[in-house]
Amino acid sequence: QVRLVESGGGSVQAGGSLKLSCVVSGYTYSSYCMGWFRQPPGKEREGVAAICTGSGSPYYAISVKGRFTISRDNAKNMLYLHMSSLKPEDTAMYYCAADPDVYRPLTTSDYNYWGQGTQVTVSS
Repeated sequence: QVRLVESGGGSVQAGGSLKLSCVVSGYTYSSYCMGWFRQPPGKEREGVAAICTGSGSPYYAISVKGRFTISRDNAKNMLYLHMSSLKPEDTAMYYCAADPDVYRPLTTSDYNYWGQGTQVTVSS
């Protein structure tokens, strides 16, 4: 059974940084994408960043490019999202996701495995 568990969320002032972590267990696919998504209050879930095996570069939403960095440690089955220069509009529940069959790395519906989320709140 695939299980993803996020951690590292919290409250931070605008301009600050946070690092989110996601530990993955029970995932045996050799080729896959993993991504971070977020859902602001009252809005739909959106793709933030993704990284795929065999792909040259990670994928980022325009709104976070240059501020967020996604990385993966395959040996530890970990996915990370380092967020800097945080803005109040980054406030959301952040989720990690994984799937072996992804065509659009930042599209929510392309992923079948999800964590429960970790809250990030950025105050002005």
